[in-house]
Amino acid sequence: MSKNQIEIHIKVSSLDDDAAALLALESGLSKQIIKQAMNKGAVWLTRGKQTQRLRRAKRALKIGDELHLYYNQQVLAQEVENAELIADEGLYSLWYKPYGMLCQGSKWGDHTTINRYVETHLTPQRPAFIIHRLDRAATGLVLIGHSRQTTAALAKLFEQRSLDKYYQVIVEGQFSHNGTGESVTIDSEVDGKPARSHATLLKYDASQNRSLVQVKIETGRKHQIRIHMASIGYPVVGDRQHGIADDSEVNLQLTSCYLKFPCPITGKQREFELPQRLRPEL
Repeated sequence: MSKNQIEIHIKVSSLDDDAAALLALESGLSKQIIKQAMNKGAVWLTRGKQTQRLRRAKRALKIGDELHLYYNQQVLAQEVENAELIADEGLYSLWYKPYGMLCQGSKWGDHTTINRYVETHLTPQRPAFIIHRLDRAATGLVLIGHSRQTTAALAKLFEQRSLDKYYQVIVEGQFSHNGTGESVTIDSEVDGKPARSHATLLKYDASQNRSLVQVKIETGRKHQIRIHMASIGYPVVGDRQHGIADDSEVNLQLTSCYLKFPCPITGKQREFELPQRLRPEL
């Protein structure tokens, strides 16, 4: 195992040293580097049947605890743009997730995730729970829960498809040639599961031969919009996996722009829209 990637598991047999000192001694890394890895979510503590991230070097240990270090220099060096708060509703909030920010961390770290960003930047500080996900390359509205009860209630809305949501994408080609603005329904399986999307032309730019399209989805399959748009001949710009493979540096032009749902606290319908400056533009 190289110095760029180190995985270590230690059973605590003495309380003479703190977690950072124990891991530094075992790994050969400095205590400062270990503390930075802790802050970025690469150190874990197992106590009994529970395992969770350990972020404080001075946290009191017990004999029999297990420490886990998942150090990957490349992962820990990653940086992303800041997320942006769209609305703070107390027990939940809505954020703009930028390109490259994750909705789920790994054992190697969580410092580039939206929930960790929210935990460390929202005032007053609150726990942050993921309710739904956007791809790493996608941008737009993400709903974050701040209590387990509210998170469960909001997650149920997604499971029951009780939310209205739409996305905007820029695709290659002139979408919907008849120009009527009528919705085109794509009803084809994604990964062997039923999936349905409704796409409507918003604007066409002949100079680029690209279209701005609004998409509403009835199901939430992985990469559904990207797969569906490519399947009818209009791949999303910047989609190197399902679209046109090229060497351009254009990011994926797919953004979650709108959410409407019954508030689990008040029962009233709430609508949230992404500001125009954060939406895709031709």
